[in-house]
Amino acid sequence: MTTRITNVLAPLLRVAARAMPHLPFGLLAGLGAVLAYLWKYPCRFGGAWNGGVGQFTNFCYTDIYPLFWAEKLNEGKVPYVDYPVEYPVGIGGIMEFARRLASGDGVVFYDVTVILMGIALVAGVLLTAALAGPARRWDALWYAVGPAVILCAYINWDLAAGALALGGLLAWARNRPWLAGVLLALAVATKFYPLMFFGALFLLTVRTAKWVPFLKTVAGAAAAWLLVNVPIMLVNFEGWEKFYAFSSERGADWGGLWFFFQKTQWFGMERPGFLAFLGDAEKLNTMAMAALAVLLLGVAVLALAAPRRPRLMQLCFLALAAFMITNKVWSPQYVLWLVPFAVLARPRWGALAAWQVAECWYFFSIWLYLVSQYPDHAGEGIGDDPYFLSVWARALTIVILMALVVRDILRPEHDVVRQGEADDPSGGVFDHAEDRLVLRRSLLARGVRQEPETGEPVKLTSDFAPVAARP
Repeated sequence: MTTRITNVLAPLLRVAARAMPHLPFGLLAGLGAVLAYLWKYPCRFGGAWNGGVGQFTNFCYTDIYPLFWAEKLNEGKVPYVDYPVEYPVGIGGIMEFARRLASGDGVVFYDVTVILMGIALVAGVLLTAALAGPARRWDALWYAVGPAVILCAYINWDLAAGALALGGLLAWARNRPWLAGVLLALAVATKFYPLMFFGALFLLTVRTAKWVPFLKTVAGAAAAWLLVNVPIMLVNFEGWEKFYAFSSERGADWGGLWFFFQKTQWFGMERPGFLAFLGDAEKLNTMAMAALAVLLLGVAVLALAAPRRPRLMQLCFLALAAFMITNKVWSPQYVLWLVPFAVLARPRWGALAAWQVAECWYFFSIWLYLVSQYPDHAGEGIGDDPYFLSVWARALTIVILMALVVRDILRPEHDVVRQGEADDPSGGVFDHAEDRLVLRRSLLARGVRQEPETGEPVKLTSDFAPVAARP
């Protein structure tokens, strides 16, 4: 009898032993999810989201509740099939799931969505802790109970994309490229930004020549993306393409630097004439794409020219930050995209805390700025100058974080993750991989560098030349 009971309990005890180290992170993430729900109390329980500016003055606005009516979900319309939706199919699927449970009630729709996003937050925190590794897992608390996360968690559906993207990158770290591709593709099908992570994987693949895992990941991603998108395209192509058309046609919007550039007054002064092109709405798409291309080119050169191969999370952070800075819109909930990657790229609390303060500052500023757009309530809000000051504070703190990550890449001794024998804990096949291609800038003028062993000058044919790195 004792033996039988032992045989039954042994597997459960092993599972419990494995889960125990992760329990604190799950509990704290659950606490963060509950606190984020309570933050919306004036709207959810007080009805502020039905009272005009009340949802802004109480800082509890959410897209989820009003879109229940705006996307005709209250009428039983199926996303894309019966009514075009301005989001990718992943969010449309979540909308449809919550709609079926809501039975025409917008509050229930919101609650069901919040439960799903709360689960996504807990999953994202656990995945962040796993990617950080045993030595740094407590850094994941920035994602569990970070102030900006609590403030912005339920504005939109961003937490779902975050959980999928982090799951895909953990699959890559565990050398499961097919699964990595599938999860990353589902993340892209939910929010577009995880596409940046394929660029980071590509650059490190070029540097290490680990082509087979990368190609498996791309193949898995292509198959998964087509699997969830093609059926909707076949049923109603116009409904499916609305997200892409909307993204292309929309102008500069709240939070983006382009929105600031389009203003004729910059902090009480006339916009300089020689910078007027930055406010040209007709050239916005071209300028935004060009700015992103320049930043990503810089990331690519850094990835291939750094003296030591960058960590995967460092490149993911830089690529994602570049995407956010150059985007036409920069909503407050976009902080949810960046938090786990900022923590994984550079887990030093000083700069992270300064950035979080700037994000919280922007969170309160945007709602007060929207209040000022109502003529009858203009005195309750803030004007252009204090609002755009918060916009630039947020952008500059992220630029500083990017600069610090770049310094860590160029001077790896400053990287706290790479202390001791650690190389790239979340890099998968890149961890301790040999460099196959490195671009080295000339150390001397006129294309001359020194040979490391002899110190003799060696003539190069250009500023950058591929060399085989020594083990």
